Amino acid sequence: MADLSAFPITKRWPAQNPEILQLYSFPTPNGVKASIALEEMGIAYEAHKVTLSDADVKSAEFLSLNPNNKIPAIVDPNGPGGAPIGLFESGAILIYLAEKSGQFFGSDAAEKAQITQWLMFQMGGLGPMLGQLGFFYKFAGSEWDDKRPQERYIAEAKRLLAVLNLELAGKDWIAGNYSIADMAIAPWLRALDFYGAKEAVEWEDHTNLVDYLDRFTSRPAVQKGLVTPPRD
Repeated sequence: MADLSAFPITKRWPAQNPEILQLYSFPTPNGVKASIALEEMGIAYEAHKVTLSDADVKSAEFLSLNPNNKIPAIVDPNGPGGAPIGLFESGAILIYLAEKSGQFFGSDAAEKAQITQWLMFQMGGLGPMLGQLGFFYKFAGSEWDDKRPQERYIAEAKRLLAVLNLELAGKDWIAGNYSIADMAIAPWLRALDFYGAKEAVEWEDHTNLVDYLDRFTSRPAVQKGLVTPPRD
């Protein structure tokens, strides 16, 4: 049996089956990237609900795996060379899982580079900017009298959506074949509905994105990954 005792997180969230990959997550746009990938790739895993409360993400056990106190994180008992490995950062997890499974990361170096490019677009641009949009449009920032931050992030969201909408013209997926780049991008597009910001960013005008998100959410693995681990 795999020995995960070197990972203190397993004391707070014990593994029922330590032989399979352990996912510590919550169904946010970043969190579901990992669960969707695991479902798409057919990798056996066990999901542990780690809420966004300080009691969970700032606990000593969670910080031992991710010092940046953000979900998702994983422990793979069958890591490189057969040794257990722990990882955080959703983009790094996607790359790791794609390389582990040999799926959704292109068939040659050129495809891999294109997929990585769009994954980085999400990690460095789309995710952070839409996250800020959510803060200033729905959450505490929406109460500020100064609306310049809100206007700035609405404008930046519209710019990024336009980039994606143009790129998807005549294509089903962002980098050719369905890939981890889509698993990263599409969950953040869904966040616009949660933020109540679709009208503000003129979502319906981005017809390629509307169709793209419909294709994505119709996938059975995506549907399961979006609710794993369950909120309740």
